[in-house]
Amino acid sequence: MRGVDVARLVAVRARRPEAVAEAAARRRRRPLLGDSGRLMIVAADHPARGALGVGDRPFAMANRLDLLERLCLALSRPGVDGVLATADILDDLLLLGALEDKVVMGSMNRGGLAGAAFELDDRFTGHRPEDLARLGFDAGKVLLRIDPADPGSLSTLHSAARAIDAMAEQRLPVFVEPFLSRRDPVDGRVRNDLSADAVTTSLAIASGLAGTSAYTWLKVPVTDDPDDMARVMETTTLPAVLLGGDVGPDQDTAYEKWRKALRLPTVQGLVAGRSLLYPADGDVAAAVDTAVGLL
Repeated sequence: MRGVDVARLVAVRARRPEAVAEAAARRRRRPLLGDSGRLMIVAADHPARGALGVGDRPFAMANRLDLLERLCLALSRPGVDGVLATADILDDLLLLGALEDKVVMGSMNRGGLAGAAFELDDRFTGHRPEDLARLGFDAGKVLLRIDPADPGSLSTLHSAARAIDAMAEQRLPVFVEPFLSRRDPVDGRVRNDLSADAVTTSLAIASGLAGTSAYTWLKVPVTDDPDDMARVMETTTLPAVLLGGDVGPDQDTAYEKWRKALRLPTVQGLVAGRSLLYPADGDVAAAVDTAVGLL
């Protein structure tokens, strides 16, 4: 993995905070979709929601040096188009020069902290549309978990709609990641329903948010039964990318699910995080190259 000099990074942050804006201003930009017409985005916005675990390692993503080195390696691989992350991580990557000619996607709502009583009242605590425009970033991402039994979901729906409006005013794409979710009455954990009916319903709701869908993309999970994905994706004409999901012991099966779904006409690419940055065998480059090959 590419070495990151943490001492130098901290020194720049402490002595020259304006260096972040300077790096953003001189960053070489590219179109959202390149010549291939496909998108391969690496996601790393989990820590800001307090979701630090990977597999059986509850604090794997808490080591920022390790995470940055994994991200720099992933971004250096051929076919990787860009990264999705929160401001702290993107600022580090800007200072490291790792975002040249890459799609940069800011994570906008991280207020629904993992395990919190207010987890489904997912406030916008990350990038604002004006931040993304000021920094010359290329897109934003909204997490939209809806639990019909939780009043907080209405607040999230309303704020998500207004964020989509604001992104459209900036002419910036916004990737909406919708789920129907529920809180388990036994352990209190929020779980997403990945049945075909639930994913279909969530896509229909997300597609109709805001005053225009012109700049809206969908970030779609693969259903429990991947054979249902063709029917699910008939719900919308909005462009979509697949959500890579969590690390599992059988990554080959996950790759096959992605491969099938990527053949559908509305699916334009893949956004994956922990499954690529923290693969079971530890080989980040091989995991990223395999995912790129699926496109």
